[in-house]
Amino acid sequence: MRKISFLLLLVLLTSCTMKQPYSGQPESNRYAKGFAIVPNADYTKVVAYSPWQEGDILATYYLVKSDTASTPSDGIRLRIPIQRLTVTSCTHIGFLKALGLLESVYGVCSPEIVYNREVFTPSDRHEVMNVGDAMTPDVERIIRTAPEAVMVSTYAQGDAATEKLRSLAVPIIYNNEWTENDPLARAEWIRFVGAFYDCLPQADSLFGQVVESYNALKAQTADIEQHRSIMSGNNFRGTWYMPAGSTYMGVLFRDAGAEYFYASDTSHFSIPLGIETVIHNFANADVWVGCPASSLEELAQMDEKHTWFKSYKSGEVYNFARRTTEAGGNDFWETGVVRPDYILSDLIKILYPDLAKDAEFYFTEHLE
Repeated sequence: MRKISFLLLLVLLTSCTMKQPYSGQPESNRYAKGFAIVPNADYTKVVAYSPWQEGDILATYYLVKSDTASTPSDGIRLRIPIQRLTVTSCTHIGFLKALGLLESVYGVCSPEIVYNREVFTPSDRHEVMNVGDAMTPDVERIIRTAPEAVMVSTYAQGDAATEKLRSLAVPIIYNNEWTENDPLARAEWIRFVGAFYDCLPQADSLFGQVVESYNALKAQTADIEQHRSIMSGNNFRGTWYMPAGSTYMGVLFRDAGAEYFYASDTSHFSIPLGIETVIHNFANADVWVGCPASSLEELAQMDEKHTWFKSYKSGEVYNFARRTTEAGGNDFWETGVVRPDYILSDLIKILYPDLAKDAEFYFTEHLE
């Protein structure tokens, strides 16, 4: 899958609208482990936890609606709803789009690979600035966007750009949804985003709809007796990366009712394999998903060994590139993060077409 790169208030007080009323407990996460939300009479406390050391805190935020609200001194105080945001990961665009908050974005990293071009729609309010690459954002450009906060994905502890922004007293919002391995846990970070826009009830309501849809799809595969087998990825310079069973895609394979060779592997990372091992373990896999090609011919040209697999010979090969831009933006990394039920629906349609006769592929293309 492609490198994740980067990156939201329709009119501030009229955005964040959802059809269903809020009915949950705002302080209670159902799946996500990377953050916590604790309401208080004068403020909302939001905690972002470290993805490297369990229990360690990256940042504590005190979100207030009034300048006169009293807050503790051990965190970052922010007035909500945020009106000016710079975003460094395209995965965050999906959350902001779902909540109707795209117009709060004033800067993005690597705008060429952002799928949702609404971010850059001309507006009477402002233009959106290119603030460099997500791994090495341009601090000077970020400052020029005059952000109330910068939303980042933490790929390394204490990276230079983040430390520089912190030294300049620019609030950093650590949105680390990518560290969650459960698809619903990753989607639940919409609640984290919603808290900074005073949209927690609406974010929780939307998340509830996603949970209901995902679990209904998952239930369809619960009684399957003959499970079809699955493989993913491709051979790249002698190494083939397969998701472990407890990774994001590994969990999706399980919930789609697939038989998967590494389903019992409880590690949370992709497994680097040699081509010989892949052939041994996956030569007879029924379907192949997530390949980077747009046709069987292209896949064969990438590596002749790709043609040795049963799934290639039977034409059961699929990518996740149906919703892409010419520059490489892929909605799989934006809407897909918020709506894992769409990915699960695609996988079920691939594996068990009879269970999804009325469904259409959302992210998936069948290679011809």
